[in-house]
Order: sequence, then C-alpha cells, then structure tokens
Amino acid sequence: MSVIIRVKDNGSIKVEGDFSIIDSEGNEFDLQGRTAVSLCRCGLSAKMPFCDSAHRTAGFTSVCRAFGLEPKTE
Repeated sequence: MSVIIRVKDNGSIKVEGDFSIIDSEGNEFDLQGRTAVSLCRCGLSAKMPFCDSAHRTAGFTSVCRAFGLEPKTE
C-alpha cells in the first residue's frame, strides 16, 4: 500500500499506509502495528510528534489547499 498524507483543516497531518517514523538520531518510533497516525502541526502536543488534540483548546487554525511546486532544480 502506498503512503497517503492528509493535511487536515485546523488540525493534524494524518499519515496512512506502510510507513516508519524515524527520529533525528535514527531511532524508529514503535507504532504498535498502526497503519495510520496523526502528527502534530500546532506544536503543542505533549506526545510530539504525534497529535494529542491540543490544537482544539489552543485555537490553532490553518487551512492548506493543494498546489503545484516550482519545477525541481538540480
């Protein structure tokens, strides 16, 4: 299964599929077999990088809509 990443309005980034999450030291988070997780966008989660819904009480707002990136340069 390919990985799907969804940016949710005023909320988290949901990652679905067959993926791993690795920290800056190269250690893998133990996802306990999950094939979907939500990652924090507001920066207020007590369980970073995972969402704990802190955005709801903090009044976090952000709406992202799809667009095309500039051509890749080498």
